[in-house]
Amino acid sequence: MQLLTIQQLIGHFHPVLVHLPIGILILGVLFHLLSAIKSYAFLRTAVPLIYLLGAIGAIVSCISGYLLSQTSDYDAKLVGLHQWFGIAVAIVAMLLYGLMKYRVKEPLLRLLSVTLLIGITITGHYGGSLTHGSDYLVAALKGEPTSKEAIPPVPNIQQAKVYPQLVEPLLKNRCYSCHGAEKQKGKLRVDTKEFMVKGGEAGSSLIEGKADESELIKRLLLPLDNEDHMPPKEKAQLTQEEIALLKWWVNQGADIHKTVTELKPKPEMSAILAVFQSGSAKNKEVQSDLLAKEVDAADAGTLEKLKDAGVVVLPIHQNSNYLSVNFVTTDVTPALLEEVKKLAKQLVYLEVAYTSLNDENMKVLASLENLLQLNLRGTAITDKGLINLKDLTQLNLLNLVETKISATGLTSLKGLKNLKSIYLYKTSVDRNGLAALKKQFPQASLDTGGYYVPTLASDTMMVSMPAR
Repeated sequence: MQLLTIQQLIGHFHPVLVHLPIGILILGVLFHLLSAIKSYAFLRTAVPLIYLLGAIGAIVSCISGYLLSQTSDYDAKLVGLHQWFGIAVAIVAMLLYGLMKYRVKEPLLRLLSVTLLIGITITGHYGGSLTHGSDYLVAALKGEPTSKEAIPPVPNIQQAKVYPQLVEPLLKNRCYSCHGAEKQKGKLRVDTKEFMVKGGEAGSSLIEGKADESELIKRLLLPLDNEDHMPPKEKAQLTQEEIALLKWWVNQGADIHKTVTELKPKPEMSAILAVFQSGSAKNKEVQSDLLAKEVDAADAGTLEKLKDAGVVVLPIHQNSNYLSVNFVTTDVTPALLEEVKKLAKQLVYLEVAYTSLNDENMKVLASLENLLQLNLRGTAITDKGLINLKDLTQLNLLNLVETKISATGLTSLKGLKNLKSIYLYKTSVDRNGLAALKKQFPQASLDTGGYYVPTLASDTMMVSMPAR
């Protein structure tokens, strides 16, 4: 067991060790080729030593790379190509050192130095493919972004096939680099449903119909600083909507053929799915001096209770103690709201859309002094409950879509000078009320929705019956 640990330790140093011989050998090739020019002939004496040092570094890198490959986390074919080209680079570098000491004719030496440079390039390409995927370099040459949007826009979300158009792109752009065909950390692959069900060292990652028991979901919901949290904290994280999508898909049986309509999403899930029509869901960016201030980490026990209840709690950015809380997969209860209340210092984004939140519950929200964004869409709140928000001076965005809020009730928040965005679609705010609100909130954008998009001639196609 101790030997295995040492082996793994040396293997994990490979990404660090491998860059040193690359730099040394490229410098050797550069000096070698430049020495052919009379004014740079003095460089020739340093070249053999550079090749020797580079060759030794390459040999050490080969050893550490071999030990790393024994973890079985990588595609065997790619590992083999990377390994043998790496060994070839070490051999050519050592050969160049020996031949230069024996003063072999210069044309042959320069040919070998060019061969060495090509070998370094190919070896590096295969190493990069193991780390970033085989299409990493090709995508850059084609002008494609190497940092991909998690889920590309889906114009007709209701008719979209959930797995191929939503789930699979999300997994591909957030998970395949570590758990795909070319690399399997923990012996886990997630590039097909069969592989997810099979799982890896920790067992099955997908249990159909049981998201709360599926490792795929459980690890997404772990605190960011937990070593088992996925994706690793240094990688791009899934948004709350993306997590909700995966959880919903698993709970619906993880079908790989059905469309959104066929899975019959509830209204709250339909609202979440709608955001994918224009691309992956993202929090609307809010500029606030508050986020520049330091805040203590939230109580771990409180976070654990919320997580166990199915509440999605995530940091708003990497290495930030400010939090986003989303009740997208569970309903609010007085007990859970009391736990949320304990996060008053850290909580800046709160999503309680389509929950049973009511006017009585709104009293708890009044204590969330640092709240920047609040989504109350589809809740039972009225003007009576809305007044509880009048002291949330940091509030920047407020979503009241599909509530019974009126212009009169909203006037109670006119003292919130930071309130820049208010969403009022399907509320009790009429045309006259909207005109009054624009005077009360001159600094805010009042979004009433219900947009009309005209149909253009280019949007339609005439079809004629064939002549008989």
